[in-house]
Amino acid sequence: MRKTPTRASRTPHLRAALVAVAVAAVTGTTLAGSPAAASSGAAPTTDTTQFKGVNWADPRDNFADDLLQLSGLSTTDTYRQTYAKATRIIAAFRANLGANTVRLPINPYTVNGAYWKSYRGVIDAASDQGFKVIVSYWEGTGSQKDGFIDDTATYWPMWDTVVKAYKNDKHVYFEPMNEPHGYTDTEWADIAAKWLSTYAKVPRNRVFVSGAGYNDHVTTVCADPRLKGTYLSLHHYGFWKDYATYDQWVADLKVRIGDCANRTVADEFGAPMTTGLNYNVKTPDDNFVNYVQAVTDTFRELKMGSVYWPGLRTDDTYSLQTLTGTADRPWLATTNQSGADRLAWAWGRGKPVKG
Repeated sequence: MRKTPTRASRTPHLRAALVAVAVAAVTGTTLAGSPAAASSGAAPTTDTTQFKGVNWADPRDNFADDLLQLSGLSTTDTYRQTYAKATRIIAAFRANLGANTVRLPINPYTVNGAYWKSYRGVIDAASDQGFKVIVSYWEGTGSQKDGFIDDTATYWPMWDTVVKAYKNDKHVYFEPMNEPHGYTDTEWADIAAKWLSTYAKVPRNRVFVSGAGYNDHVTTVCADPRLKGTYLSLHHYGFWKDYATYDQWVADLKVRIGDCANRTVADEFGAPMTTGLNYNVKTPDDNFVNYVQAVTDTFRELKMGSVYWPGLRTDDTYSLQTLTGTADRPWLATTNQSGADRLAWAWGRGKPVKG
């Protein structure tokens, strides 16, 4: 997860009624030491372009030692209130950006207690609108923010609950951990393999195995035969370099993917959206413009899905959407149309940048 510069159970009839009401209301070289052949991890599909999405985040960057509270929601909301608000925000992601995927955080505090009943309203609202939902575990903050699972005694019960609730929902995908940078590549692959064996009844093409480190390269997990058939998640950010040219950003991205693009989804990438940058015009002296144009062109070229960070996060200069409307009837507005245009280009629509 990037640190920014500023930085329930219900009947089918009730579920149908809620959604009706709510909708009415609203190829480079691999990294050293990590060669990855395409055959080493059979891809779930020939490409990942079906994932066109955004992250929806807690203002605290999803690192929390308590309940997660997504921007625009409240931990005091009931399931019905959460569902209604989430339905509108998910609909706005589609209306404003053309998204069909949302990535959401979970942690044991949110899942293992009473709030889970309400938080499920977010997942259900997205699934009921046909969105793909990537559910990812985030570690805590402070001393807990070290790239390790905080507490295995609460981690595995959390996943027991989530998998039990959604293993039969084809729209829901499971990401065992966000940015497992505390582990070596081998240690992380071991944990991912354990997750897959623990939940062997979950189809592998509904699991996202994070790249090692800060999700910053997928070549090692791609090469591990135990992880065959899963999707791989990559993170990539422009602030990782003070400056790089367009070509240098393309090369940097491709080396992190190796020849695993047909399994990989960039489920975090982003740049400043509220500072007035125009991403539709080539501006060679601007690092972030070079970065956004390079990665969106590359995602399109490699037929990779992508999930922007963040679609919505309060007070984040990278946020591509901002809240409008009232607290109980939220809607969204786009913060940078040129950023939205580049996202559409990555997803196979729109026009290339101007010279």
